[in-house]
Amino acid sequence: MVNEIREHLKNGIIPFWENLKDEEFGGYYGYMDYDLALDKKYEKGCILNSRILWFFSSVSRLAGFEKEREYADHAYQFLKEKCLDQECGGVFWSVTYDGKPLDTTKHTYNQAFAIYALSSYYDTTGNEEAISIARDLQKIIEEKCTDEFGYLEAFNRNFQPEENDKLSENGVIAEKTMNTLLHVFEAYTEFYRVTKDKFTGDRLRFMLDLFADKVYNPAQKRQEVFFDRQWNTLIDLYSYGHDIETSWLIDRGLEVLDDPAYTEKVAPVTKEILANVYETAYRDHSLMNECENGINDTTRVWWVQAESVVGFLNGYQKDPTEKKYLQAAEDVWGYIKNYMIDKRNGSEWYWCIHEDHTPVEKPIVEPWKCPYHNGRMCIEVIRRMKDIA
Repeated sequence: MVNEIREHLKNGIIPFWENLKDEEFGGYYGYMDYDLALDKKYEKGCILNSRILWFFSSVSRLAGFEKEREYADHAYQFLKEKCLDQECGGVFWSVTYDGKPLDTTKHTYNQAFAIYALSSYYDTTGNEEAISIARDLQKIIEEKCTDEFGYLEAFNRNFQPEENDKLSENGVIAEKTMNTLLHVFEAYTEFYRVTKDKFTGDRLRFMLDLFADKVYNPAQKRQEVFFDRQWNTLIDLYSYGHDIETSWLIDRGLEVLDDPAYTEKVAPVTKEILANVYETAYRDHSLMNECENGINDTTRVWWVQAESVVGFLNGYQKDPTEKKYLQAAEDVWGYIKNYMIDKRNGSEWYWCIHEDHTPVEKPIVEPWKCPYHNGRMCIEVIRRMKDIA
């Protein structure tokens, strides 16, 4: 599996995203439709650019991929010059194709992904400016995007609260979401890894307590998804993809934090989350999308499959007696090879697949469709599999 994935990263994912580099206006093009038509004047999502910055920064630290540093530099310049709000602080939601503010919403999720990307870029380059920007964004999150119960969601350009329509779905508008909390945790993990900042370590502990005590539902052995201000759940929704992603991202955070008391408290929770996903959602060599009010959405989504490979591999590494998880990781990779990777020239992965294995006609690139999940899957497998005999 590892050799196939390295080859796919080298000859599939990387060249595809290299070809989206915008040499005229900076950053990376923001939209390619299902028919592979590239729209060079489509808006550029700042989440998309942050994730591309993270991807090229991270992949360039792998042996044999060092030349990707130049693509990370390109993404960094665009984030610094166009995605940051020089007047009010923080990161915009999106800018125009030529870098003018478009959607000036300030979302906590978006600030977190910039911190994540800048921390990785700093690790790759030693660029002190990048980690300084990340510190400023963390200060904004902590001063303007929190209340006494945790992290809030959406704000206008001046950081006045507004309705969280961007990260709410399934008929609810949530004041807090598992998804935003997870990715603030992920961003702070990366920031703490490269700085060992004491305050960040304390905030990681705070978030670990929220996951274990508020977000995790021990009766259902799953996370809840959408919440009111005080972490009361709003909907019966089981997000299989987010749960398997959480299982390994929280374990990564525990490893980086290296606090035995929190490892003892939270590691059993991530183990239960993974086991329940395996038993409940792993069908037909792949993972279903989600379950709302007891009804499964059997669509196979690109990012869910990518996170499944890493999550199952992490579960095996955590407990090598659980060989079923290693087999599941290899099994899902087989599904990805057969059905999820678009074999058309000049394409990448489909957005999602019907239960009968036919692709859904959704964009190949848009503000959420990026090399973060599948690129990270490749990076994680390459790093982890070298330790597996």
